[in-house]
Amino acid sequence: MAAPPGEYFSVGSQVSCRTCQEQRLQGEVVAFDYQSKMLALSILPCVKPESGPACSGKPNHADILLINLQYVSEVEIINDRTETPPPLASLNVSKLASKARTEKEEKLSQAYAISAGVSLEGQQLFQTIHKTIKDCKWQEKNIVVMEEVVITPPYQVENCKGKEGSALSHVRKIVEKHFRDVESQKILQRSQAQQPQKEAALSS
Repeated sequence: MAAPPGEYFSVGSQVSCRTCQEQRLQGEVVAFDYQSKMLALSILPCVKPESGPACSGKPNHADILLINLQYVSEVEIINDRTETPPPLASLNVSKLASKARTEKEEKLSQAYAISAGVSLEGQQLFQTIHKTIKDCKWQEKNIVVMEEVVITPPYQVENCKGKEGSALSHVRKIVEKHFRDVESQKILQRSQAQQPQKEAALSS
């Protein structure tokens, strides 16, 4: 049954929406805010909606879609839920706050690197090192790792300076592997780009 504009949606109901971009989205109502006309749908099992956004593909994980009903041309309630929904799962607030802090620090660090004129290669290397070693920061255009190793532009293995020891050796291995992976990725991309050309030449 079609839902008239402004209707409340019960948590647990199955709803189908068609956006103004003609995307068909379907899922279970997780939350609905009447004031902002925002509808949260859970897509589980994870099935990619027709012409819609791709799902995460992780088992036992629901993809949550936030839909602004002001940009929806059609809403249909497939299965209305009338009974009281189960209680919401508790949230680990400290874990969420820690994650938010980490993401904020990473964004600020990235913004600093861009404003300082750091090359894309340098930014990518910094992100790679930061995944393994959290004690990693920018000092102008130099990457400082664990206050012991300094990597200067153009950020190659030979640009890693510091006291000889396990820290310097470990950082050099990360840098070496990073650029090896980058080069492998470039070769793969070139190979994929050339494949259609080869196929076209063979078919002609």
